[in-house]
Amino acid sequence: CIRDRVSIVLNPTQCRGDEEAVRYTDAIANRIFFDPLFKGAYPTEVIERTAHHTDWSFVQDGDLELISQPIDLLGLNYYNPSWFKDAPGAPENPVGPGSAGIGQWTPEELDVTDMGWPIDASGLTDLLLRVHKDYGVPTMITENGAAYPTGPDANGEVVDTERVDYLRSHIAAVHDAITQGADVRGYTAWSLLDNFEWAFGYDKRFGLVYVDYATQRRIPKASAKFYTEVIAANGLDR
Repeated sequence: CIRDRVSIVLNPTQCRGDEEAVRYTDAIANRIFFDPLFKGAYPTEVIERTAHHTDWSFVQDGDLELISQPIDLLGLNYYNPSWFKDAPGAPENPVGPGSAGIGQWTPEELDVTDMGWPIDASGLTDLLLRVHKDYGVPTMITENGAAYPTGPDANGEVVDTERVDYLRSHIAAVHDAITQGADVRGYTAWSLLDNFEWAFGYDKRFGLVYVDYATQRRIPKASAKFYTEVIAANGLDR
């Protein structure tokens, strides 16, 4: 069976159970936000499958008309895709997009960042094309980046080759989506500086600029030089 990810149009050759798992997870993780904005309705399958939790009476008359107003741009944050499959007996996940009978998996061959997140730039192309096809709205990548622990070497330089590779592949993925028709207006990397990352505190470094937290010294990383060159050229030399 071919198990697909939630960010793309479903592959008709995959197992029916897996297809349904992906479709529902997509509905409760993505379309529950997109459909009211762009179609003026919540996904039917979410309403039906959550009936044991709520009767949806909190959606009042006039709400959807107010929600579904024209917007100029849809901002998308992308770090990695997620894969879901049919998993009979799996419990409901009360804090995530999973539901009873749905499991999550990750292809073993993929490299991961310091966050443990799988690296697959093709998912960004798929996401942009999917949003373009389903909703026809201009988009912008408002966050995209990777955490790596690389610090200064003996020469005081931060050669974060892995982050350069990550950014290169994902910027190329945006370009691939544009060449296939997606209306993408911009791309921004996360983040300029190493920073406080929620529950991870200062342990995970996403920055293009290294921060010595003890002294507050800033050191532009190799990725900062790379990103500067991409901006100056308005594209990649690949």
